[in-house]
Amino acid sequence: MKAELILENGVRFKGKAFGYIKETVGEVVFSTGMTGYEELLTDPSFAGQIVTMTYPLIGNYGINLDDMESDGPKLKGFVVREKCDYPNNWRCEMDIDAYLKQNKIMGIEGVDTRALTKILRDHGTMKGIITTRGKDLSENQIALKFESLNNKNVIRECTIKEKYEIAGSGKHIAYLDLGTKTGLIRDFKSRGCRLTVLPAFTSAEEILAVNPDAVFISNGPGDPKDVPEIIETVKQLIGKKPLLGVCMGNQIINLALGGNTTKMKFGHHGGNHPVKDLKTGRVYITSQNHEYVVCDLPEDVEASFININDNTIEGIRHKKLPIFSVQFHPEASPGPLDAAFLFDRFLEVIERGGDNA
Repeated sequence: MKAELILENGVRFKGKAFGYIKETVGEVVFSTGMTGYEELLTDPSFAGQIVTMTYPLIGNYGINLDDMESDGPKLKGFVVREKCDYPNNWRCEMDIDAYLKQNKIMGIEGVDTRALTKILRDHGTMKGIITTRGKDLSENQIALKFESLNNKNVIRECTIKEKYEIAGSGKHIAYLDLGTKTGLIRDFKSRGCRLTVLPAFTSAEEILAVNPDAVFISNGPGDPKDVPEIIETVKQLIGKKPLLGVCMGNQIINLALGGNTTKMKFGHHGGNHPVKDLKTGRVYITSQNHEYVVCDLPEDVEASFININDNTIEGIRHKKLPIFSVQFHPEASPGPLDAAFLFDRFLEVIERGGDNA
């Protein structure tokens, strides 16, 4: 079935529909990952977005349900140059078309993803519609569909509903789930941590009531400024418990400390982003997925990592309090394992309970 991707600036890309056939509206972004599409599809940080894959062939090793990073896809749509209809891998359980059908996600293939990526790089992230009835939509109808897109509640849609416990003999971490990837939980578990996983809008009083050794704020979708309640909660925890964060957690912590965040032109999405540790000078290749970055650091906060490509801040640490967070994904799901040592650094911060340098 023929389909079109219609961008907010009026540019249209023709292609062929696959997955679950429906009309969908989302924020169009691109990811540079060559592999890892299973983890990408199930990363809650893509909630509300239509994801374009820059690598031209997607789906060649199929889908297996062991590699999912959440209970299912949260993204609005999927754009590829070519999907593989005959995947070949011993772990494969279904092809990508069947998986998107099963999870009611619209896809479009045959798109010139190179041209689309160049538009997004030049003009920035913008809204888009994937539809099978592009010729029948008037300009007014298209405008109304763009206006209907509202991503302000994506964290509420992606967080867990009830808290749960994960047993462990190590440090007890109150784990605030803003739309977490299971890879983060898996790496804490592998280090023996005991986790109390909490919904995103849990109050500071409820978090402190579980008596954790530290509080971890996870990754999640959307604009951190859309959740002032969570920022206020983290603000109330400052100085009471060590604070650790990844991705959205990094942004929330900076806002709670009095800093700021800003939206990037086209974000960082993929597994090939170089970041520099400002303490050691070493560069790591990292997995990233975010549209916003921290800026205007508070007086007692310093950058711990920067992005080599664009000099954006990739991590922060407090100069006096045990507070440490990074913008990239140390669990590398998907991506390189360069930054996995950060889980050990997190635990060192908890152990010291003071200077986290």
